[in-house]
Amino acid sequence: MALSIPVVWSDDHRLHDPDAEIWVGIRTPAAETAPRVEAIRDALVAAGADVVPAIRHDDAAIEAVHDSALLSFLASAWQEWERAGLPEDPGQDRVVPYIFPHPGLLGPLAPLVPAATWARPGAFCFDTMTLIGPGTWEAARGAADAALTAADLVSGGRSTVYACCRPPGHHVTRTAYGGSCYLNNAAIAAERLRELGAARVGIVDIDAHHGNGTQSIFWERADVFTGSVHVDPETGWFPHYLGTASETGADAVAGANRNVPLPPGAGDADWVRGVEEIVQAARSNGAEALVLALGVDAAGGDPESPLQVTMDGYREAGRVVVNSGLPCVVVQEGGYDLASIGELVLATLEGMDA
Repeated sequence: MALSIPVVWSDDHRLHDPDAEIWVGIRTPAAETAPRVEAIRDALVAAGADVVPAIRHDDAAIEAVHDSALLSFLASAWQEWERAGLPEDPGQDRVVPYIFPHPGLLGPLAPLVPAATWARPGAFCFDTMTLIGPGTWEAARGAADAALTAADLVSGGRSTVYACCRPPGHHVTRTAYGGSCYLNNAAIAAERLRELGAARVGIVDIDAHHGNGTQSIFWERADVFTGSVHVDPETGWFPHYLGTASETGADAVAGANRNVPLPPGAGDADWVRGVEEIVQAARSNGAEALVLALGVDAAGGDPESPLQVTMDGYREAGRVVVNSGLPCVVVQEGGYDLASIGELVLATLEGMDA
């Protein structure tokens, strides 16, 4: 039987070609590349899925989630970098931050807006690996439009729609980007579902890494529940500084966030239980629709995580989500094993399409 879940797609993702990332000061090959989502699309089309073009949305849909200063920076960062001559001298062909407004540096003082083009990225980016080049903003905007288009379709009556987003987004906060992410597609989709009539929305993040940006954006909100099952950051995994089970939301909305950190090596049983816990918590918080932030980097063999989830685990996670009875926007996050990424996404959607 053909996969009935439509796939929302933007060709603009190809405009973002980071080539490399800077990790512990070393330039290493980029993990978040165009072949990731091309492999996903190929697998889903081969399974009979219909491909729907992403529709351009008004900027207000992005501004509802992200601070205007961040959006202005992202939209102009590459042009400013190029205009300053930095690709020629010192020869850096991507926007890379090098100094950050750390609380230990500033003390009680508010940071200046850096006058130097090469200093400004640190005001908006929290790592050195998330590079900006020609086309990065256009690709990020296309990914957000894919998530918004999927949300429109679900609000219009489709039970499940998959947005094949690239670059991914769940690490981006309201004011800062990082983790190979530039706009928070899952948060944007959730806010769109709210705008179109869902009183409460639940975000279920099953990427191998904590959805810190989504948690941060909705930390003080009761109308968007956020939950994440991921490898325990206290065992040495990104984003390192947060993602523990003790993070439950601001005091006024305690319980509106749920983290399920797992030990390295955890497989299907523990991971699926985590997915079940988060879905149930979303329902208990009154969610009328879900956003599934689908990272398939929890799979055994993925180079970016130590979890050992199988194809069957992903298929079962899909069943858990669809058995909630709630309409769902699926937004692509991580997954870096090109040999398996397409089949893992397909397995998840098959579980939701059963």
